[in-house]
Amino acid sequence: MASFTLMLLLAKLLILFPSISPASDTINGSQSLPDGTTLVSKNGTFEMGFFSPSNSNITTNRYLGIWYKSIPGGTVVWVANREKPVKDNSSKLSISTQGKLVIISKSNTLVWSANSTEKSNAMSLVVQLLDSGNLVLRDEKDSNPQNYLWQSFDYPCDTFLPGMKIGWNLKTGLNRRLTAWKNWDDPSPGDFTWSMELRNKRELVMWKGSNEYYRSGPWNGVRFSGKSTPLFNLEFESTPDEVFYRYNHKDKSLITRVVLNQSLYSRKRYNWIEENQTWSLYSSVPRDKCDNYNLCGPNANCIANESPPCKCLRGFKPKSVRKYEALDWSQGCVLREPWSCGIKSKDSFEKFSGLKLPDTARSWVDGYLTLDDCKAKCLENCSCTAYSSLDIRDGSGCIIWFGALLDLREASLPGQDLYIRMVPSQTEHKKVAAVIIPAILLPFVIIFIFTYIYWRKRRLREKSSESKEKKDDCEGDLELPFFDFATIVRATNDFSSDNRLGQGGFGPVYWGTLENGKEIAAKRLCNNTGQGIKEFKNEVILCAKLQHRNLVKLLGCSIQGEEKVLVYEYMPNKSLDSVLFDSSQSGLLDWSKRFNIIFGIARGLLYLHQDSRLRIIHRDMKASNILLDSDLNPKISDFGVARMFSGNQTQGNTKRVVGTYGYMAPEYAIDGLFSIKSDVYSFGVLLLEIVSGKKNRGIFFSDHGFNLLGHAWKLWNEDTPIELVDASLGDTIAISEALRCIHVGLLCVQLHPEDRPNMASVIFMLSSENTLPQPKEPAFLSERMKIAGEPSTSNEIKTSTNELTVTLLEAR
Repeated sequence: MASFTLMLLLAKLLILFPSISPASDTINGSQSLPDGTTLVSKNGTFEMGFFSPSNSNITTNRYLGIWYKSIPGGTVVWVANREKPVKDNSSKLSISTQGKLVIISKSNTLVWSANSTEKSNAMSLVVQLLDSGNLVLRDEKDSNPQNYLWQSFDYPCDTFLPGMKIGWNLKTGLNRRLTAWKNWDDPSPGDFTWSMELRNKRELVMWKGSNEYYRSGPWNGVRFSGKSTPLFNLEFESTPDEVFYRYNHKDKSLITRVVLNQSLYSRKRYNWIEENQTWSLYSSVPRDKCDNYNLCGPNANCIANESPPCKCLRGFKPKSVRKYEALDWSQGCVLREPWSCGIKSKDSFEKFSGLKLPDTARSWVDGYLTLDDCKAKCLENCSCTAYSSLDIRDGSGCIIWFGALLDLREASLPGQDLYIRMVPSQTEHKKVAAVIIPAILLPFVIIFIFTYIYWRKRRLREKSSESKEKKDDCEGDLELPFFDFATIVRATNDFSSDNRLGQGGFGPVYWGTLENGKEIAAKRLCNNTGQGIKEFKNEVILCAKLQHRNLVKLLGCSIQGEEKVLVYEYMPNKSLDSVLFDSSQSGLLDWSKRFNIIFGIARGLLYLHQDSRLRIIHRDMKASNILLDSDLNPKISDFGVARMFSGNQTQGNTKRVVGTYGYMAPEYAIDGLFSIKSDVYSFGVLLLEIVSGKKNRGIFFSDHGFNLLGHAWKLWNEDTPIELVDASLGDTIAISEALRCIHVGLLCVQLHPEDRPNMASVIFMLSSENTLPQPKEPAFLSERMKIAGEPSTSNEIKTSTNELTVTLLEAR
């Protein structure tokens, strides 16, 4: 009976992992790997082939995977077609004639394809299973065998192996992250992920869906501040081209793996114990309740072996004592005594040792400052709450935090100190004062105190009256919450140049943090322009009435004397132009993100033109007026020059032309005529910029002197419009969508307004596959903005090199 049971078990393993193996660890362009055969690494550690993840019939679901050959049970470490199983056992792995690694089913249907650069000479290519467990595609004629055209380590599943990287290729936008199996017999991706977050100080973060679940802490030169792994050599690298983390064995004989578990929402490391023929659990994350992200709320320390585990840091108190005593720590802690912003002598720093450093989402780093310089830098900024060194090996570098300190806990290893800003203890000052101040000075002190109190109360009454008057302006006439100007000054560190986000049409915009920790963008109206008052009220009135997911949200305003400030929600990814036209950042915008941005802008414009209570014409649509939130969703901003109409009115004219050259429709720039179609023209320019990654302004195409519109039209006439697409998009591009976007963009920039579609038609054309009308030659083809179809001697407009909003008192 025991013999029969053993034979049955072996039969099941053969069904799961066929062991008919070729003698080589490679296959070339003329070979294939059919279901039922396997590929084995040279050292015999890993094996690759088709398998079924359950003990059911072999034809149920078949996947191409890699597993440990020498370890019983077939522990799978990588799956190719995890989202698209094959339903029979007649599929095969081969190299296509285009030089791509593919899985083909029995009916010659493409099941899966590696995301590699196509190579026409497929016969020189080989697929090899390396001893590390990495499956690679390379050119056999290449003198460097490590020049991989594709590798499985770039597309990990749920298992992290030695030598594998977690992180980003910043040039291509490739994000190497782990995703758990949906369950034990379904390798399709679950919602539990582990990835490198591109914050100011890069960290590893685990996510449950869209919720942050566990954070490693920032890299301190030796390890991540919240963890310890003494058995392994850890490596962290951050360059302009790449940021990643990986590990290798100190003991080369050790077999180890890290696995994400969807059902337990945990990350576990297992070591293979040969003597016991079993996987031994070495470590698990979360280790305890303090590993749960920000369990204790802001400015609180989590101590795992205490009950309750959450304690306010020294110098802090619970924000809500009632909730804290009820074990609700979500509101965290606040300073017992606020620091004196701008008075350096009254601020000090308390040293805390043995902590996992705070969340770096709101931080700033400099790798060259000393610790003393770091302290001075923090004192200069009223929003700075703490600082630390970057590297514990020599104490070099500087990282400073703004706002509340999140996700603190006792670290498993000491070594890094955190310096938190607070008011120094008053005990010593009182002792000194008691000795030094003689009794004879006491009457003068009392007189001074009463005089000061009287003056202070009088001043507060005056300020209260002034503030109430300004508050009535905002809350009454403009229907918006009022912010005290001093609050905005503190939030932006007195409008510090370090906090400056950019320049709007009528004033600079600053980042700031309110006392409650909420981040804002404050637009300060310039006082040296006669345009300011009208545009300020115009923007306030418009934004107060507009509510849409693709429009930036106005939180309130502040008026004090000549000072006028608009307070907006803060967009962490700044403006579209700062990402799209920056070669070091544009790789983050793959095609799906760009198409989502295009569609979101179109929806926002449709709302302004058609769905809002009043018809709004923006008149200054451009890349710098599109802001991006944390998920890179677009939001239209800057309504200072917008015009609103009621009823069926759709157009108007003006002698005061405002807007940005390069985006202005010809009838508006020349004749002062504006309409919803002039916004459509600007959208068309913006759409072509997003697709190409190039600005319309400037001669980028020296061979024919055209701007972006002229270049797009030239490629369209040559039947090669795909050449307009940004080369950095690589294989992320959806060609049919990109071609349709170019087509729609050219329709939007037609010379005559009646030839342009409205925004409802634009959205329909972008989201459908219907045949589109052929575009005519667009307007403004050259850098000197010659209008198509007009003599070059009569309609040329010279432009400046910047992209600030411009105003012409006479349109002609």
